[in-house]
Amino acid sequence: MSFTQTVFDQTAELCATIRAMPFNRDLADGSLPRDVFRHYMIQDAHYLEGFARALAQTSARAPDADAVRQLAQSAAGAIAVERQMHDHYLGLFGVSAAEFATTPRTPVCDHYVSFLNATAATGSVAVAMAALLPCYWVYRDVGRDIAGRVSADNPYQAWIDTYAGEDFDTAVTTACALADRLAAQASPDEHAAMERVYRRSTLLEWMFWDSASRQAGWPDPVATDVSRLT
Repeated sequence: MSFTQTVFDQTAELCATIRAMPFNRDLADGSLPRDVFRHYMIQDAHYLEGFARALAQTSARAPDADAVRQLAQSAAGAIAVERQMHDHYLGLFGVSAAEFATTPRTPVCDHYVSFLNATAATGSVAVAMAALLPCYWVYRDVGRDIAGRVSADNPYQAWIDTYAGEDFDTAVTTACALADRLAAQASPDEHAAMERVYRRSTLLEWMFWDSASRQAGWPDPVATDVSRLT
């Protein structure tokens, strides 16, 4: 069994949970509150910038020219998607460049981005690719699922079209092929590490949407009764 089929089987239940999340259910029928989606888009733009940096780090250490080219193009593609789709929605929702720049990453977004970049910096190329892969696979899985039940005149159609579209499908298929190629050359310990980070990133995908649906941010220590934490 290939690496990707192994990890897809390992995370199938979690992926089903992600598809059924209230955020994605409400996105599909168009009832997701605008302020929730606005919050999500700001955080997703922060995430994609960090994701592109992790791809670029991985590209710089790739084992051959084909892998360098693919990862570098993916990094550039992530930035292109971020600018096109996010500029559309952030402009629609009145998010200025200044507001975006001064809105910090949420705890979950910050953790996910830090995890990817730390893995890209300290893990092998194969392990880094495994950590990056769920962003491809899970978003295509969710995009396809939502596209199959989307409401008419959905206000989030541009988002749905991006992740259910042919261009993204091609990017996911290519990323999966590279992960399988790297896994085939990996040692047993490295292969096990690839599986671990793939599962971790998939869990972080769930956490990202869960956090977005609650618009969860950093706690305010002044407003928090710290006595209950001690």
